[in-house]
Amino acid sequence: MWFNPPKRQDPYPDRQIDCQEALTPGFEILVEELMAVGWTREEVRAAFVGLLSASDLTNEANAELEAELAIMRARMRLPPT
Repeated sequence: MWFNPPKRQDPYPDRQIDCQEALTPGFEILVEELMAVGWTREEVRAAFVGLLSASDLTNEANAELEAELAIMRARMRLPPT
């Protein structure tokens, strides 16, 4: 495996730090590679922030859609009144 897994599967105090440490080598390689082809560190940083924001928005939209679908499915199962 390329990334180190968490030390435990359950929540623990340093889990977020461990995740950050697991990401660091790959992140640094990616930043260096992007800068080597002409992107600035600031552009790369902004791109990561944008990707995280877009991912959050997508996850929120998907959760809302799943909730709406669950409601629709439940309504379809109700007997007509």
